[in-house]
Amino acid sequence: MPSALTKAAEGYLRRAFTVDEIIAMQDAGIISEEENFELIEGEIVPMGPKYSARERIKSKMVMALSRACPSSLIVGIETSIFLSSNTFVEPDISLYPERLRSQEVRGPNVLLAIEVAASSLAYDLDLKAKLYARHGVQDYWVVDANERLAFIHRGPSETGWASVTRKGPEETLSCAMAPEFNYRLADA
Repeated sequence: MPSALTKAAEGYLRRAFTVDEIIAMQDAGIISEEENFELIEGEIVPMGPKYSARERIKSKMVMALSRACPSSLIVGIETSIFLSSNTFVEPDISLYPERLRSQEVRGPNVLLAIEVAASSLAYDLDLKAKLYARHGVQDYWVVDANERLAFIHRGPSETGWASVTRKGPEETLSCAMAPEFNYRLADA
């Protein structure tokens, strides 16, 4: 019997994986590096295909953040963030200190994680929000690509976020880490 198990939504046990096992499977060619997935508490979660409105918003936000960020920060694009030994996520956009190599980035190092959602909005607002808070990501934004709304999560703790605010398409998004960053989703 495998050493680590998870229980699926329907109640059946499943084998849980660790980050190290996933990396070993990629190194061995069992899992292709082109496969789009995240490891959430030991479970491989496939990620959906790219969606044009989602990709446009993501690209425009990356460009705006890159122009506004100080040289001491990296704007990561789908960078793997290792939250624990059995969980890694790949936020669409992340900000973290330039001094860290990507494989060294952990939850508390992430100043901002942004998920741009077209079909994964409920997942990003629920499970992913809880994971990011529990693992100390400092700010977490979920952008609804369909409605051009942003949900700004601040003040992470073990039990969730101290505040979650909703911004409409005409409202300006800004972040303390990149004071020059001012962006409206209506402009995407």
